[in-house]
Amino acid sequence: MAASHHLTALVALLPPCLLALLLLRLATVLDSDPDAAVPRVKAAAPLPLRFRHDGAFKILQVADMHFGNGAATRCRDVAPDAGGARCSDLNTTRFLRRVIEAERPDLIAFTGDNIFGGSATDAAESLLRAISPAIEYKVPWAAILGNHDQESTMTREELMAFMSLMDYSVSQVNPLGFLVHGFGNYHIGIHGAFGSELVNTSLLNLYFLDSGDREVVNGVKTYGWIKESQLAWLRATSQELQENVLAPALAFFHIPIPEVRGLWYSGFKGQYQEGVACSSVNSGVLGTLVSMGDVKAVLLGHDHLNDFCGNLNGIWFCYGGGFGYHAYGRPHWPRRARVIYSELKKGQRSWMEVESIQTWKLLDDEKLSKIDEQVLWRRSTDDSEHNILSRPGV
Repeated sequence: MAASHHLTALVALLPPCLLALLLLRLATVLDSDPDAAVPRVKAAAPLPLRFRHDGAFKILQVADMHFGNGAATRCRDVAPDAGGARCSDLNTTRFLRRVIEAERPDLIAFTGDNIFGGSATDAAESLLRAISPAIEYKVPWAAILGNHDQESTMTREELMAFMSLMDYSVSQVNPLGFLVHGFGNYHIGIHGAFGSELVNTSLLNLYFLDSGDREVVNGVKTYGWIKESQLAWLRATSQELQENVLAPALAFFHIPIPEVRGLWYSGFKGQYQEGVACSSVNSGVLGTLVSMGDVKAVLLGHDHLNDFCGNLNGIWFCYGGGFGYHAYGRPHWPRRARVIYSELKKGQRSWMEVESIQTWKLLDDEKLSKIDEQVLWRRSTDDSEHNILSRPGV
């Protein structure tokens, strides 16, 4: 009887003890101590991205920042009379801020070699510093990887996952439902303006692709290339998107394809100042893009002294030009950025489909000079009629 009595007493004490532990745990969670670890929610970009009320959408391409460790990382190939001795990664940051303030882009596309792994002692810290102006100005941004990003303390997969979680990022690691090579293959749709009939329709499609870093073919080192699994995803995505509306598209990847070399002979706009550093493998990217029919331009990085645009089988291939000051360059040849500007057609009642896509470059000089303006694509009357007829219910 005594043992039974003691057991009953212990059971009776159990609920108050559990309640006390629960309250203690709750007090710990609700503790307002500023030094306590607090979960942080990502500051998200307004999705879906869409054209502005004036019918325009502006993309700023930033190619090859090669960011290192900030003020401690010296510039390369900067003339002494241009502040070469005092130049650092901070010059890259200053340039990005200048361009954002001048152009007010709707999206920033970082097209690889965002950090220079050989100089960056901490990849995450370097990325945060490199991308910080986009976050500071609350501009949505997307990024892909180059051949140097993974040379520091994070793998390519870790880098893309980290960038996808950063504030205002619309980057993705890879598409859902597809097994594709690499990391950083994804699609972003730019929808119609608020108040238009096409507010729920993607009118401009952006394809981001991982072109890899270094590979060995038959015992010889070469640059990476876009693999068949990536091209299969690209074809499937393009076909699905075009079932609803024939919207133009842009593609972004870092390493150029072999056919870009031939533009030296067929013509280009801008500067062609170094050999095209592409892979020895031709994986059929150009043929895939041509067969898809929607891609009007490809935006590249990798070769810092090239900033030209050239046309291959009806598709423009355009370099961004070297942006970063820790990247190799040329003295007295200013660092530069590319802008891609799309405009909608004005209908009788509201904005319609994309009418034109233009581009230009900005130089990091005293005037932030605007050079090499050109039209990449303009919708013809036949295209417009076909596009309208392709919409469901029309």
